[in-house]
Amino acid sequence: MHWLLRMSRWARNPPSTRRVVLVFGVIALCLLIAGIEAMGWWPDWANAERMPRRPGLRP
Repeated sequence: MHWLLRMSRWARNPPSTRRVVLVFGVIALCLLIAGIEAMGWWPDWANAERMPRRPGLRP
């Protein structure tokens, strides 16, 4: 129901062209990064390494 209300509001007051371009640009950038990582071209220095957990520090 919430999404239907949001869609009706967007139909009455559509977002600006700049906002639409920004959203699609961010989506394209995320897809580009995911594609580069899937092909194995992502550099090793850009990967996050997991820190080892020390026993006894659990909340």
